[in-house]
Amino acid sequence: MRLDGRDIEILKILQSEGRISKTDLARRINLSPTPCWDRLQRLEKAGVIESYGARVSYRALGPHVTVFVTVEMEHHRAGLMQAFEVAVQRYPEITGVWALGGGLDYLMQIVTRDIDSYQRLIDTLLDARIGLARYYTHIVTKPVKSPGALPLDMLLGDQGG
Repeated sequence: MRLDGRDIEILKILQSEGRISKTDLARRINLSPTPCWDRLQRLEKAGVIESYGARVSYRALGPHVTVFVTVEMEHHRAGLMQAFEVAVQRYPEITGVWALGGGLDYLMQIVTRDIDSYQRLIDTLLDARIGLARYYTHIVTKPVKSPGALPLDMLLGDQGG
């Protein structure tokens, strides 16, 4: 999908101000509400806008630990990899999983109450016989930069013209 400058401005605004009203969004990009709404629907239908949500502060919720886990699989057969990928979907404390190239097979992000609950989750995954051979635990001691808005200008290059 080719995006023009207004589409990109809509995306930039929504990434930082997801609760903006459609009227305010239209005003900010210098469009009337109906064409702005049409653009939003087109971006949603094309899958450019996947969803809307709130960023919740972990600290405000109480004690927690964030752990990144690198995973090595027993084998690289498609069925085993699929079993692992299906299994990790069942655990809400596994907040992100990425397949990797170059040595390790997966990177998982886990957010849970404490180290004990983290270890219970890992034990459950090991007992599930989903091909997890080895795992390496990396405990986050402090967030330095959290996931934020995509760098649209850099990613889209001259497409936004």
